[in-house]
Amino acid sequence: MANLKSMNAKFLISAEKLSQCPDYTLPEFPLIGRSNVGKSSFINGLANNKKLAKTSNTPGKTRLINFFNFSDKFMIADLPGYGYAKVSKEAQNRWQKYLEEYLLERKQIKSLIQLIDGRHDIQKNDYQMREWVEAYNLPIMTVITKMDYVPKSKALNVINYVKKEFGGEVLPFSAIDNRYNEKILEILKN
Repeated sequence: MANLKSMNAKFLISAEKLSQCPDYTLPEFPLIGRSNVGKSSFINGLANNKKLAKTSNTPGKTRLINFFNFSDKFMIADLPGYGYAKVSKEAQNRWQKYLEEYLLERKQIKSLIQLIDGRHDIQKNDYQMREWVEAYNLPIMTVITKMDYVPKSKALNVINYVKKEFGGEVLPFSAIDNRYNEKILEILKN
């Protein structure tokens, strides 16, 4: 089993586009999800470091691809969230172009990780993102965030609902309770 205490995660670099991404050979896992779904909290939870990735209550704060190295075993790339960002149409179009180029051409990507908020039904833009990923036949797994807010009696229903909708690997996650982290780290390290 991966030991949470031994994962030495660190922020590496931010990049706007593919040509600025770091050059290395570690497997990479880009995080895709709506703004405020908990991408930074996911990174901090896996790293066992609440201050590694900046969290915010304001959606749309992440504007670049932020790379995090986990003990030279794998990389997590935190992407701008889809949804709420209060930026111009021109900026949104530029982000979309750069992110598509990154997701389709980055050789280090082992699997995308789509984060879904466990407190709510899957949203329209979550379905749209999944359709785009499947259209390009990209590897993907699903992580259900904010499971600490889901009553224990409903947790299995939430997991089964997401499995039914998206299929494939579906893993629960809680930023408050680390009980799910070991399994996620095992998958990312192998």
